[in-house]
Amino acid sequence: MHLHFLGICGTFMGSLAILAREMGFQVSGSDQQVYPPMSDQLAQADIHLHEGFDYDPQIFAPDLVVVGNVMRRGLPCVEALLRSQLPYVSGPQWLHDHLLRPQVGEPRWVLAVAGTHGKTTTASMLAWILEEAGMAPGFLIGGVPRNFGCSARLGQTPFFVIEADEYDTAFFDKRSKFVHYTPRTLVLNNLEFDHADIFANLGEIQRQFQHLLRLVPSTGRVLFPAASEALQAVLDAGCWSEQETLGPQGELADWQVGAVIEAGRAFEVFFQQQRVGELRWSLTGAHNIANALAALAAARHVGVLPEQALAALSRFEGVKRRMEALGQPGGVAVYDDFAHHPTAIKTTLEGARATASGRVLAVIEPRSNTMQLGTLRAELPASVAAADQVFWYQSPQMRWSPAELGVGECWTDLDQLLARLVAEARPGDQLILMSNGGFGGLHQRLLQALQSQAADATPVDTGRPT
Repeated sequence: MHLHFLGICGTFMGSLAILAREMGFQVSGSDQQVYPPMSDQLAQADIHLHEGFDYDPQIFAPDLVVVGNVMRRGLPCVEALLRSQLPYVSGPQWLHDHLLRPQVGEPRWVLAVAGTHGKTTTASMLAWILEEAGMAPGFLIGGVPRNFGCSARLGQTPFFVIEADEYDTAFFDKRSKFVHYTPRTLVLNNLEFDHADIFANLGEIQRQFQHLLRLVPSTGRVLFPAASEALQAVLDAGCWSEQETLGPQGELADWQVGAVIEAGRAFEVFFQQQRVGELRWSLTGAHNIANALAALAAARHVGVLPEQALAALSRFEGVKRRMEALGQPGGVAVYDDFAHHPTAIKTTLEGARATASGRVLAVIEPRSNTMQLGTLRAELPASVAAADQVFWYQSPQMRWSPAELGVGECWTDLDQLLARLVAEARPGDQLILMSNGGFGGLHQRLLQALQSQAADATPVDTGRPT
């Protein structure tokens, strides 16, 4: 059977295409923007890509078209699809029908991670814990866990970890994607207003989370931070499953963090007021501690003891594009981070500041739909307080200018921004590039420019005394 994916390079759709290929389907697809790491994974899976949306899907002669939520009415490929007799389905619905709840075969035990922030990292941690426990889970994650080197796989057991996104399903199905996932173990990391292009307010997002809770069986378990008023309101509207709460040090919760040292590189974990162990790892920051606590709690629901889970996390290597170290040319540490919401920007920069010996330079492309609309721009100045300097990139698609914020420098030309960063950076700096897209290739261009500058500054050994 031949499946053709519209919008195949998105983190969800690309991962889904890889799973379909692993299941034995013939797979092709198209997308407008093709960039790593997803483009690399698709190439490795031998999936043929068509670049652009100005075409008719019928030329691929597929048996079924799988439609991603980036697709919209008016795009030539969408209009051609609707005029044709080709059957089509949304990505989340296909996942539900063919993998999570197949008509033939055993349903999966789905462990879903939802929330505004930390979904990718928490899901990656959880998948790795199960892997280390010998459970060989399947997973679909909106990023690439470095321990696995891929964003999706079928697995060898019923356990399946999924990043559960609240974004809409497709242009013909405006429910959140996660209502198709039927989780048995559900992590709710946090909840804030986001996705201003499809939600008018926080209440609309909470309604979608209420729909998600109605799918968790009474034998299932919901894990959430005890102090989240936004999530508590969702639970108060109806929850029929087991519940366990999560909290930082000093907060009343089932799962608690104890003493934290070395900016989060080590901390204690308590369950129901009993110390279950300590985690020492390479990650830092309060956000990663919260992610780890949620992963530990979710893993316990499927039988992994906290001691086992802590040992696994001590070997957790992080996720690509989540404070991923790209290199240190000329003593300047360059990082790639996916942060695009004010809260995520804030936690990333605060984590960097806690371990920095030199300056923290933030380079930010407000690229998400919410950021391009400017809905949360009032929160951005406070979000970058931990940075020594801030450089904003204003793309042509933005409806406002970061220059209005009065914080940092605003650039509209990537070449000029690159030149400015190279001129400003000095040894000991942490230079953090933040975007949920390819940032116009700035990452690699910056690394090359800094390397060239460092090489030019290196004295040539003439063999003569000076």
